[in-house]
Amino acid sequence: MTQQSRIPLAARGPGRRSVVGGLFGAGAAALAAPLLTACGGGAAADPKTVTFGSNGADATPKSAYAAVTKSFTQDSGLKVKTNTVDHDTFQKSITSYLQGTPDDVFTWFAGYRMQYFAKKGLCAPVDDVWDTIGAGFGEATKQLSRGEDGKYYFVPLYNYPWAVFHRKSLFQERGYQVPRTWDEFTALAKRMKKDGLSPIASGYGGGDSWSVLGTFDYLDLRANGYDFHMQLMRGEVSWTDRRTARVLDLWREVTPYQQSGAGGRSWQDAAQSLVDKKSGMAVIGLFLGQQITDEKIRADIDFFPFPEIDPAHGQDAVEAPTDGFMLSRKPKNEDGAKKFLEFLGGARAEELYMGVDPSNLAVNEQTATGSYNALQQKSAELIGSARHISQFADRDSDPGFISTVVLPGLTQWLGHPDDGTAALKRIESQRARFFSA
Repeated sequence: MTQQSRIPLAARGPGRRSVVGGLFGAGAAALAAPLLTACGGGAAADPKTVTFGSNGADATPKSAYAAVTKSFTQDSGLKVKTNTVDHDTFQKSITSYLQGTPDDVFTWFAGYRMQYFAKKGLCAPVDDVWDTIGAGFGEATKQLSRGEDGKYYFVPLYNYPWAVFHRKSLFQERGYQVPRTWDEFTALAKRMKKDGLSPIASGYGGGDSWSVLGTFDYLDLRANGYDFHMQLMRGEVSWTDRRTARVLDLWREVTPYQQSGAGGRSWQDAAQSLVDKKSGMAVIGLFLGQQITDEKIRADIDFFPFPEIDPAHGQDAVEAPTDGFMLSRKPKNEDGAKKFLEFLGGARAEELYMGVDPSNLAVNEQTATGSYNALQQKSAELIGSARHISQFADRDSDPGFISTVVLPGLTQWLGHPDDGTAALKRIESQRARFFSA
């Protein structure tokens, strides 16, 4: 089937996101050219222009950023020169980009991923920006925006939850009930398979191997709790720990119900099978909605929290990555860049962005949410009710460790799921390379 015949999904651009496989590798320099050559400025940079490096190359985020920058220009009189590069190239190029002549302001991610560049001195602190925008954010968001030295280096724009997505009409047609526990979830998957469906849509081929991390994270959070999960992500516990082994044991229970051929399929193709009602469920982020152009289908998309495994942990943790902006270490127009960041961190910018892109949620608590669709409202409630918020494995951990060690280990294991002993030993053997004792 050609992409043109798949009417519900928007035309596919580069991947929504990917693990930074080349973040610390020599290959990043070669990939950096689209970013570096597109940057304007130098010693005689225009004081009335702010340069903005954006990874929002897909149609929806590109339009959303255009709406934001247009409003800033009208309000401030400053011009924003946007340098848009596809998401994957941006991430793979980021280290060389920041070491070269980067844009004044650039898109990036909260938490560990921001802290890495702050620690390396590849970005500038923005505490004075937070003096202006701080009242709009809760303590959890503030914590995600600070470096290890306690200074602010990040201005958040939106977050989005991961959950188990499905089509409401399919559940109604088949009489399926939303599961709350692991046993109910596996029983539903078994029933879906009997009904001729692929119970769990899955696609991690090519550059989409990152998508398996959503399932791994939730299994670990539900079985072992938030504290253990974060210790594992920080390299503080062994990957051969019995608790990690249990994660793979649980995962193996549902591998017979995952869509076959997932290693050769993109996440977009997996999402299409959910939209086409060929698959019953998908563990994925709210960005699934960014791929849908038919509003009737969008209204039919629903989700439920990843099921409870251990009652001691319940469903108290939600995977909700936070995206936003950072300031380069030597911005060509520092004053203008900080004014831009103050605008980006305000409620007005968030309202403009969400007005174009309904697949995300504003994190500034002063943002008006009256225009949220039903899926956004439910997503906000899910995140708001969470006791713990995790980012994503490649954001909560060393991205090099995740991309070069954990992901190859997990995807190889998924091809032939056994008890996981060998896979976990291989991962554990590399842990010390990335984390201090």
